[in-house]
Amino acid sequence: MENDYFADIVINKEQLDDGSDIYVVHCTNLGIASQGKTQEEAIEMIKESVELYLEEQPEDFELLRKSENPPVFSFVEIKKPIQNA
Repeated sequence: MENDYFADIVINKEQLDDGSDIYVVHCTNLGIASQGKTQEEAIEMIKESVELYLEEQPEDFELLRKSENPPVFSFVEIKKPIQNA
C-alpha cells in the first residue's frame, strides 16, 4: 500500500551570467535543490531529485507532510530607506 507524501518547494527565478533565466527550486523539507529552464522543468527535476534521495534515505519520508493541506508561502516587500548624502 502506498502513502501520499507532499514536499514543500520554493521556486526562485534567477539569471545566469549569460543573461538567460533559470528557475532554482528548493525542497525545504529535505534541503535539496535543483533547477530548470522553466518552472515546469524545475518542478519535474526537484521531484526526481527528491525521489532519488528518498531511495537512499527512506527514513526521511517522515520529514515530508502527509497532509493534503499545503502551507501558505508568500513574500513581503521591504523598502530600504533613502539615506541623505
